[in-house]
Amino acid sequence: MIYPLVKNTLFLFPPEMAHRISMKGLHAASSVPFMKSWLAHQFQYHPTRLKKTIFGLEFPNPVGLGAGFDKNAEHLEVLALLGFGFIEIGTVTPLPQAGNPAPRLFRLPDQKALINRMGFNNDGVEKIAQRLKERKAKEHSPLIIGGNIGKNKVTENEDAWKDYCINFKGLEEVVDYFVVNVSSPNTPGLRALQEKEALRKIFSELQDVNKNNKPILLKIAPDLELSALDDIIALTQEVKIDGLVSSNTTLDRTILSEANQIKASAIGAGGLSGQPLLHKSNEVLRYLYKGINGRIPIIASGGILTGADAQSKIDAGADLVQVWSGFIYEGPSMVKKICQAL
Repeated sequence: MIYPLVKNTLFLFPPEMAHRISMKGLHAASSVPFMKSWLAHQFQYHPTRLKKTIFGLEFPNPVGLGAGFDKNAEHLEVLALLGFGFIEIGTVTPLPQAGNPAPRLFRLPDQKALINRMGFNNDGVEKIAQRLKERKAKEHSPLIIGGNIGKNKVTENEDAWKDYCINFKGLEEVVDYFVVNVSSPNTPGLRALQEKEALRKIFSELQDVNKNNKPILLKIAPDLELSALDDIIALTQEVKIDGLVSSNTTLDRTILSEANQIKASAIGAGGLSGQPLLHKSNEVLRYLYKGINGRIPIIASGGILTGADAQSKIDAGADLVQVWSGFIYEGPSMVKKICQAL
């Protein structure tokens, strides 16, 4: 009930500052035993009929938090209080990197959208893995954690597979599944790795070091031509890809209102996410689902704000869904509302 007021206050601050403030507030609240219990009671919703077993993992509900919100695995326990069925950390790179210069995250409130050009800012795989190991040693949480992995900006594309393997080895013991991110628009040249031969190399090398059969998924952009989607569909039959995440942010500004197209032009480069992406990402999802014919699971993201939005993803072929931008606009009760609707 009070979130609209909280949101309006947070929206007075730049987006990254608002994120830090809200996370500090959530940590402070959850440090009080009564408040921690209240948060769990207020926001968690895990009816048995929503449980799903995918990739051999039992998800308490199908609504996850997408990569980019908790890049460095610093907020897992407090975010788990809000009812997520799983949380994806990252994008993680082998070496720490600062990302692109600020400002690099922008709101388009009237369409409940965001534009970001973060640039894989993160603490690096070694520090993040250590943080997860320490959490695992003291917390016996059933929370399912995904590791979204990418390459450092300075790594040439022909050597990108080495970065993905470094990330895999570093996180293998502390995450439940992996997502290969080759679809962010904010690392120069990264999306070229969505080409068939580059993907074949990356997944072949990853599966060679995957001795414990951790699920490894591929995250794609919603901007790919049908021929590129066909290549990915064919590749899922040639090399072991355990699932797809569809989709990342878009470079397409035509899905915005005319006024927001002007604002987006002034903002400049970056990936667009949020409500306007729903239809476009659903079209890609339907195409992929038809092509893979149920051989591997799909996690769907892009434009989810309501239970109806999540249901549209499931109807289009998704096994699980992820939210991110919608969570910013709808607030902490969002997951529970979506689960109740489902």
